[in-house]
Amino acid sequence: MNHLNLEIICWSCLLLLIATKTEAALVWKLPTPEQVHEDLENCRQESQDEDAVTLRCLVKKLGLWTDESGYNAKRIAKIFAGHNQMEELMLVVNYCNRKEERRAQLDDWAYLAYRCATSGQFGHWVKGFMGRKEIK
Repeated sequence: MNHLNLEIICWSCLLLLIATKTEAALVWKLPTPEQVHEDLENCRQESQDEDAVTLRCLVKKLGLWTDESGYNAKRIAKIFAGHNQMEELMLVVNYCNRKEERRAQLDDWAYLAYRCATSGQFGHWVKGFMGRKEIK
């Protein structure tokens, strides 16, 4: 019986290791303004234009949000790296993420943390980014 339990534990560990490496192998790419607009339109239709639901849908599709930890400050900072304030931006996003955390109300958490983070200079950067929709 002990041998069987050990074997099950070993297989479980192996599967966890494979799953972790597979997830790490997925490479996140910087979103383009065109992709953001397309995903935003899809999320608006899915959420029936409810702001908080739309926003959470969008940031999940863009890989900037998880329901477990909220916003991914590092990825958000990479989008705006050209402003040369990545550390400061990550501090703001992480602060707002913690300040507005509402695990029982995920849409509200995403929306309120976004409003908090974009209440300053970062908000102007977001508006500028959204205004750069690429034309093909």
